[in-house]
Amino acid sequence: MTVFFLVLLSVLLFCLIIFIHELGHFLVAKLCGVRVNEFSLGMGPKLFSFTKGETSYELRLFPIGGFCAMEGEDEDSSDPRAFNRAKVWKRILIVSAGAVMNLLLGLVLMFCILVQDKYYTTVKIADFAENSATQAAGLQVGDEFYSIDGYRIYSGQDLSYGLGLADLSDGVDIQVKRDGEILSFDNVALGSLDVNGTAIVQIDFYVYARPQTVGTLLQNTVLQSVSVVRMVWASLVGIVTGRFGLNDLAGPVGIAQTITQVASEGLKQSFLDAFNSIMMVMAVITINLGLVNMLPLPALDGGRLVFLLLEAIRRKPVPAKYEGWVHTAGFVFLMILMVVITFNDIVRLVTGGSFG
Repeated sequence: MTVFFLVLLSVLLFCLIIFIHELGHFLVAKLCGVRVNEFSLGMGPKLFSFTKGETSYELRLFPIGGFCAMEGEDEDSSDPRAFNRAKVWKRILIVSAGAVMNLLLGLVLMFCILVQDKYYTTVKIADFAENSATQAAGLQVGDEFYSIDGYRIYSGQDLSYGLGLADLSDGVDIQVKRDGEILSFDNVALGSLDVNGTAIVQIDFYVYARPQTVGTLLQNTVLQSVSVVRMVWASLVGIVTGRFGLNDLAGPVGIAQTITQVASEGLKQSFLDAFNSIMMVMAVITINLGLVNMLPLPALDGGRLVFLLLEAIRRKPVPAKYEGWVHTAGFVFLMILMVVITFNDIVRLVTGGSFG
């Protein structure tokens, strides 16, 4: 029952992520004087709606999306307050606002998680475990990690992610900062642990911790959020280069499965740990949504932004029919991709598989 409650809570938080995104478009559209016809949370059949002023506010059945429908957004309109008649800089602000709101929500969630901690990990080595491979390779107490296999390290979360990405088969290339100099230690043979059939790095060192102050809290909120941004981009690069495959992607079903897993694991410690784990997943999702949505791909806000930037440079818009064709093709591709990912999620759920 407790896990069910946490999953329900995660669904509400997911709705919050969608709501915040669409709210960004909505608020900036209103500030820019653009007419908003519909503001909807959810997709599919309408459950509830009311009209205030010129806008219909709606709640729909499936909590997997939402939309802010503006006059003249997808077609020409003679309405002087239509989106297509607004100045190009206003349209750029409106299109970008959703992603900005998602990134801000990510910062807020990260702050809520970190404000509970009394100490924050650093990247400075404090001690080594017995028979430490990193110490044998030449690392010393006081060294600050600079990079792991080329992945730049700025925070404790970067260090964890960098070690998680490390290729253990050929040894790990480590760079540290010592007395202002960057020192390289190549092919360090780190140990590994088998966790559910996956080899993970056996960490054989300890790092210093810093006590919480207003300064360290704000600094770590930004550092941890930036770390998530870098993780997202590194993951996207991994998908493009073939390092990560379809089994590493997740749709709504896979996200629900992940949330259930982290909630169950967190509950082994306490309800608060489970709640914080869910908040961390949600922080990653909202930052992910903000970044991915701004990629210059058709049907995404980033794709629309490309056409607006072209209009700003050319001083005339790209013909609406051509832009429409591009976005339609992109939308069809995204829907096919979502169906494939969701099918893979279901197969993984039924067979008891996991990500990676």
